[in-house]
Amino acid sequence: MTKKYKVVGIGNAVVDVITTADDSFLELMGIEKGIMQLVEKDRAEVLYAAMQDRKQAAGGSVANTIAGIGNLGLTTGFVGRVHEDALGHFYADAMEMDGTRFVNPPVPGGELPTSRSMIFVSPDGERSMNTYLGISAELGPEDVDPEVAADAEIVFLEGYLFDKDKGKEAFIAMARACRAGGGKAGIAISDPFCVERHRTDFLMLIEHELDYVIGNEEELKALFQTDDLEEAMAKTAAICPLVACTRSGDGVTILAGGERVDVPVERIVPVDATGAGDGFAAGFLYGLATGADLRTCGEMGCTVAGEVIRHIGPRADRNLPALFREKGLI
Repeated sequence: MTKKYKVVGIGNAVVDVITTADDSFLELMGIEKGIMQLVEKDRAEVLYAAMQDRKQAAGGSVANTIAGIGNLGLTTGFVGRVHEDALGHFYADAMEMDGTRFVNPPVPGGELPTSRSMIFVSPDGERSMNTYLGISAELGPEDVDPEVAADAEIVFLEGYLFDKDKGKEAFIAMARACRAGGGKAGIAISDPFCVERHRTDFLMLIEHELDYVIGNEEELKALFQTDDLEEAMAKTAAICPLVACTRSGDGVTILAGGERVDVPVERIVPVDATGAGDGFAAGFLYGLATGADLRTCGEMGCTVAGEVIRHIGPRADRNLPALFREKGLI
């Protein structure tokens, strides 16, 4: 049976608000250069008001991945939570304009506004990110439409949402509905510190609810509290049918059914590494959704990631199908 969606993601719906700023402005505003830090509502309002010539884009880790898959021409959906405010309507409209169905309408009432990340780009290319999670952090099982999940060939979960019990419940609801409909469910681990806070729950989810997992070497090592990457990959593969481990300039290792594929990458100096992992996931999941073999899935992921890091911003600027054709991937 043909499903409505090739891939549906669930994650933080964050509006990226971007402007340029020199070091003296960062110092004046007390912004720590080159890192991502979470801020509270009052601080977010001050920083937002201080931004000149700001540009806005629909962001969030899994949202970036879903946008990449849409760029590649597959039907996609995104489950996120935004407020019925100007930024919330902007986010929903921007996702729809990019070809991804924004499943849930903006939420009226309540006190929490739409999540936003105020990003100050320095002349040297450094990005100083100040993220207010807002209403997005309240995403829960009530936001999951089981019919949407069941109508997806693949669902993709964002590990960042694991910090709240409601997020964990939403993940399980999404994964079970998708798998009951014959689809595959998986996760981007997202953050080793999140793993350390919720290791037992992460391992239970991966072993009992998921078909694939994507993580970098630090995240997989954090899962099993080891400094030995080979041990971490082997233990992850023992509880999950498909594992993709990204290792920065050392390439990607994919493990499935006793098979191991190592995919090298072209080593370049990134202009902006933000979104590289999201881009890898986009290419990898495109390959998975279109029936490509493991090596091709890995090469597709590395190709999108390589394109993302060649410019400022977390999403590919180029036409990705054309890029894949250039490289003989499709």
